[in-house]
Amino acid sequence: MLSNCGRQENPKAENNPKYPPLDVKNMDATVKPGDDFFEYANGGWIKAHPIPPEYARYGSFDEIQERKEKQLKTIVLEAAAKKNAPKGSLEQLIGDFYASGMDTAKIEKDGLTPLKPELELIDKIADRKALLKEIARLNLYGIYPGFIFYAAPDEKNSSMTIANLYQGGLGLGDKDFYLSDDARSKQLRTEYVKHARNIFKLMGYKTEEADAAAKKIMELETNLAKVSRSRVDLRDPLANYNKMPLEKCQKLTPNFDWNEYLSQIGVKIDEINVGQPDFLKGYDAQFAETPLETWKEYLKWNLISATAGNLSSDFEKEHFHFYGTVFSGKKKQKERWKRVLAETSGSLGEAVGRLYVRKYFPPSAKARMLELVGNLKKSLADRIKNLSWMSDETKAKALEKLNAMNVKVGYPDKWIDYSKVDISRDSYLRNALNAAKFNVRRELNKIGKPVDRKEWGMTPQTINAYYSPNMNEIVFPAAILQPPFFNQDADDAVNYGAIGSVIGHEMTHGFDDQGRMYDKDGNLNNWQTKEDAEKFKKQAEVLVEQYDSYYPIDSMHINGKLTLGENIADLGGVTISYHAWEMASKGKELKPIDGFTPRQRFFLSYAQVWRQNIRPEELMRRLKLDVHSPARFRVNGVVRNVPQFYEAFDVKKGDKLYLPEDKRAKIW
Repeated sequence: MLSNCGRQENPKAENNPKYPPLDVKNMDATVKPGDDFFEYANGGWIKAHPIPPEYARYGSFDEIQERKEKQLKTIVLEAAAKKNAPKGSLEQLIGDFYASGMDTAKIEKDGLTPLKPELELIDKIADRKALLKEIARLNLYGIYPGFIFYAAPDEKNSSMTIANLYQGGLGLGDKDFYLSDDARSKQLRTEYVKHARNIFKLMGYKTEEADAAAKKIMELETNLAKVSRSRVDLRDPLANYNKMPLEKCQKLTPNFDWNEYLSQIGVKIDEINVGQPDFLKGYDAQFAETPLETWKEYLKWNLISATAGNLSSDFEKEHFHFYGTVFSGKKKQKERWKRVLAETSGSLGEAVGRLYVRKYFPPSAKARMLELVGNLKKSLADRIKNLSWMSDETKAKALEKLNAMNVKVGYPDKWIDYSKVDISRDSYLRNALNAAKFNVRRELNKIGKPVDRKEWGMTPQTINAYYSPNMNEIVFPAAILQPPFFNQDADDAVNYGAIGSVIGHEMTHGFDDQGRMYDKDGNLNNWQTKEDAEKFKKQAEVLVEQYDSYYPIDSMHINGKLTLGENIADLGGVTISYHAWEMASKGKELKPIDGFTPRQRFFLSYAQVWRQNIRPEELMRRLKLDVHSPARFRVNGVVRNVPQFYEAFDVKKGDKLYLPEDKRAKIW
């Protein structure tokens, strides 16, 4: 159930401190901008901001995150102080959830006890039918030991929500970590087995039993990895759209009874999109052939992995050791209050978001953003009209899609109603599971119903933005609308370089290698002519080759195909925003500020958005898993393709970033 938004107060002035539009102290003037623009723009900041021990990487997003955490802490502490708040109120839900997580004395005393009823149910599994029922029960908590069942718009009929199946079940996150022979993958496999063994020992297993269970987990997950698609293959919307009658899906999995599964989760369907049919076949084989005892240990493993942060410190520390330290290089956990705050905000997203925007989001920011978006739309329309590689027929379709693109800024017009979620101060774990079940149920209830286009896919307190191809909309949550992304006191060059490029980035996703496959209504329906599609691919291949040639660490290079969509969006965002800034500045007298021309300030602002330090372990992890390029290359890899950058900083042949004109990517 959704309720209407009610703003009750305006943000106080002290909640919006002043920040310099462009801080020259962040720069390193000893570096030549044409050699390494990322370092030139951010070298001072990088030297002054070593990575804090609790971070795997630290940059502008994290600076905002820390700012936001302090704001949210104020909100949750105010809520927690109201111990007699009415049941189901925002204050009761948020306050009790947070208070339960901060009651470490009770959590330590309870140990594994709150999870024992769940573990006992797994222990009682006696046959494959009972195994299926337990998998379904865990799915309702958002825990997926294998496939992922979820609701989403139909890719070819975006007005309706359908059921979907997607591959999963890999604790290491990617098939390559299980199957590759490189040193990093081998190390992770060894450490992963150690981690699983330690968890089983904490659960009460004897050493030899824990060792055997851990090896079985690795074997089962490796078998699932063998039938999983690569991350590059998962980027193909057409290959991952396989809608079929439920009867056909059942034929793929003769051992897994879908009618029984659907009955257990309370969903009635007659068709389903099977994202990766080969994975589902492989999963079905494992469901039938893997011993029940192994499955029971695998379910326990998934349950503990999902809830370790809600359990006593021995489980939490072991979980962090592997995923925080071994996998990402973090030296220590964040403070307890930050971890509990993140769990509260994630579990009761729009409840926290509602209080956040009341207190901290100025209405003027929304108005300014809508103005910027309007200018970016005009800019992209102008770029489309003048593209040399696109036919008039395709241009007309592209402009139709752009004109239909919806924009959401700040927060939703309607809020999710969490009042029925059972939250108390008794159990942090039960609160997390109850909230998870509410959120999963809420999503599953959408299946078979029209898509609600007023809903948001991110909470207002999320520091990010997104483009939804099915909705054909761009969304900018309230939390990202602050420095260095958006500064109401900054000159236009700075705001267009930062938030303008973010807006352009999200718009470009509607026209990148994936987005171009969706029409103005959000349906998989390639609107480009065959000739134009080939021309697009030829231009995109230039970016693939460029990014394939970048080696951020040792012998590991960026995967140009995996990161293609984001690289296109980065380049398109800067190109479109620069053009929009020029259009908005026409007739204005623009003067240098702090010794930099407005054009230079545009590019410096863009680069400073991506300032960041990153640990080697995290960099290696992200090169395998992340569809985004590392921050340094989101700057250097982009600007070397933009003619105006060459003019702004007098970049010439012989400079390291110089590319001959015929080698530059020219898409949007």
